Amino acid sequence: MKYNTIIINLIGAVLRFLGMTMLIPLVVALWYGDDYNPFLFSAAITFAAGTVTGLRTYEIDDLTIKESFTIVALGWFSVALFGSLPYIFSGISPLDALFESMSGFTTTGSTILPDIEACLPSLLFWRSFTQWLGGMGIIVLFLAILPKLAVAGRDMFRAEVPGPTSDKLRPRLSQTAKILWSAYVMLSVAEAIALRLSGMPVYDAICTTFSTMATGGFSPHSESIAFYQSPVIEGIVTLFMFIAGANFALHYWVLRGDRNRLLQDPEFRLYACIISVVTLMVALMLWGDHGLHSIRLALFQVVSVITTTGFATADFDTWPNAAKLLLFTLMFIGGCAGSTGGGMKVVRILLLVKYGYRELFKSLHPRAILPIRIGKQMIPQGVIESILSFFILYILTFAVASVVLSIFGLDILSATSAAATTLGNVGPGFNVIGPALHFGAIHPVGKITLILCMWIGRLEIFTVLVLLIPEFWRN
Repeated sequence: MKYNTIIINLIGAVLRFLGMTMLIPLVVALWYGDDYNPFLFSAAITFAAGTVTGLRTYEIDDLTIKESFTIVALGWFSVALFGSLPYIFSGISPLDALFESMSGFTTTGSTILPDIEACLPSLLFWRSFTQWLGGMGIIVLFLAILPKLAVAGRDMFRAEVPGPTSDKLRPRLSQTAKILWSAYVMLSVAEAIALRLSGMPVYDAICTTFSTMATGGFSPHSESIAFYQSPVIEGIVTLFMFIAGANFALHYWVLRGDRNRLLQDPEFRLYACIISVVTLMVALMLWGDHGLHSIRLALFQVVSVITTTGFATADFDTWPNAAKLLLFTLMFIGGCAGSTGGGMKVVRILLLVKYGYRELFKSLHPRAILPIRIGKQMIPQGVIESILSFFILYILTFAVASVVLSIFGLDILSATSAAATTLGNVGPGFNVIGPALHFGAIHPVGKITLILCMWIGRLEIFTVLVLLIPEFWRN
């Protein structure tokens, strides 16, 4: 009973924090002369809900894996649920509001808004701000500001941070969380300044930075980054998308002057290699119609998709089928472990390839002992088994979601790309949900399916699906 109360209290504390963050777009509303009531009411309701759950705190020595999974999974869903209130008070239907909120906090970037420019600046600010909060992680931020969870939050940290392993930069978890968020804030400030110096308005620079560093993709303009028609802005956004798609633990070491860790990291090298090769292939496919401009188009879109940001400078749904197939594949790969990107993560793909090669080799040499390594580090068999389980559950979830979407009216291309783009937290898909369109016309059951895909994908499959196991709820 005590731990159940602790879980409720911790989720309540997260909601109180969320309620306070809603005061920031309220200030933006006052600045632009918007209706501030949606944020005032939302902040009051959210803070009150967090308070009702109890202000009592406990000295926590440790939390079990069950409690940690419950706090992270239900905490994230609660944040998305209460984060939808500003949309509801702005006149959007509850289901569409939850879709937009979940898309924001999970940094997916899929939208149900048919006319983005028609929305108030304060609401679009909240939309991008939710992505920035969700990018590095609500729970990780919470751990950074609540020292009492420095030990007890260990499994919570693992349940939320993307990737098969989580880098612990300092002995105390709160210190690690602060380091990650510090790097995140520093890079965000750097991008915002760079965008402002490039000529982007302050409001646009802040919103774009929120979405870029979170690899989210929400933009204050329907045309996304194509709206600005600026090679300099595209270059800045491309660079910071690339940075956000890499492991933030590596960024920490780079900021400390140790660049070798970044350049020698096998996952980062493969990440950069995939981007280079696929960019070249897509550019060659576009060359006949765009000439040298095809390099710029290809580089931006490849980086945007593999980092699961979802920004666009062109309607890639009109590109050749081979180029679209490559982008579709990148939706599954995603960014690096420990980044703000979604997808399966490059390190998992690397280990799956190494595992496949080992099994082929052992079919020729059954008695051979061939350990799997990344660099000089030998990977335990338990990690390999976990990655195989993740891969199977990821593909199974994708398949089930695709079938459900097909049943409720989407053609096969739209259904599969919708499932892939929401599960991988990418944003736009193909056909009726392409970068020039939106998700508003999808059947309500389809929207619920995609909301679940975003939630499951952001929390790396296990954290949510484990809740479906009956044994999880038994004492």
